Amino acid sequence: MRKALVVGIDHYANVSPLYGCVNDSFAVKAMLDRHIDGSVNFGVKHLTATGEKNIVRRDELRDAIENLFCGRGDVSLLYFAGHGHIEATGGYLCASDVKTGNDGLALAEVMIMANKSKVQNRVIILDSCHSGVAGGSALQQEVAEISEGVTVLTASTAEQYASEENGAGVFTNLLVDALSGAAANLVGDVTPGSIYAHVDQSLGSWAQRPVFKTNVKEFISLRKVRPQIELADLQRIAEFFPKPGFQFQLDPTYEPERHDSWFMNPQGIPAPNAEHNAIFKILQKYNRVGIAVPEGAPHMWHAAMESKAVRLTALGEHYRRLAAKGLI
Repeated sequence: MRKALVVGIDHYANVSPLYGCVNDSFAVKAMLDRHIDGSVNFGVKHLTATGEKNIVRRDELRDAIENLFCGRGDVSLLYFAGHGHIEATGGYLCASDVKTGNDGLALAEVMIMANKSKVQNRVIILDSCHSGVAGGSALQQEVAEISEGVTVLTASTAEQYASEENGAGVFTNLLVDALSGAAANLVGDVTPGSIYAHVDQSLGSWAQRPVFKTNVKEFISLRKVRPQIELADLQRIAEFFPKPGFQFQLDPTYEPERHDSWFMNPQGIPAPNAEHNAIFKILQKYNRVGIAVPEGAPHMWHAAMESKAVRLTALGEHYRRLAAKGLI
């Protein structure tokens, strides 16, 4: 059971309006609704505030978050895009009816709901100013207070504003990019950790800095995208490379193509072997996704025709170990 609450608030009755939060929320909802193959991902409840006749009040926001984290389930995910407020008493999510900022929904209250929830995994993603305060201790902000199973990902630190470019949040634009597949691992899983890594690497040292706080034993997948390599092929990596540092020896029988003009004596080259060709095709896939490289040759074709070897990269060794333990 996977639930998501997606909130985008542009309209504010008493403070300055925003212009990209609703659009951002639709973009995030589209990513969370379904996996890349069209299968259902999250059951999404979507709240938007676009004008005077379509607002999100504080009580409505609080009730929706409370319902998100109540009961049991696999994952409950909160995404909020809108105004944020911070003062000595802590941080707040600002609903449409906010007047002073501290009459918004206290982030401390949101964190209590998440921390006490019996849902196995709780993920909170905030694209609002000062959102990095979420999860911090009331007395020592640098100390996170989050229960097991809780992950917090925010657009900026407690001191920073969340930026917009071209009518869209900088953070959410990167979040959507990550969920689209830019942060996927080889088997097509997009996790909170990989999303943070993607956002972190995409923002410069002088830009707003994302904040990531988590207390989990393992990362869950927030979306499945098309894997870079077929699972069955990746699982064979421990078969081809049975131990660390092993090099897979090639010869011309592995390469199905022949370019006679490249050789002085093409007649002396052994004919392709169908079984070897099938293995070589998988090794070429490993090379394309960066987990294997030819040793002493510029390309895989040359490695085969010159009887060179193929070795795993550091990432390849990681997947070899996983495959050897039956974890892929």
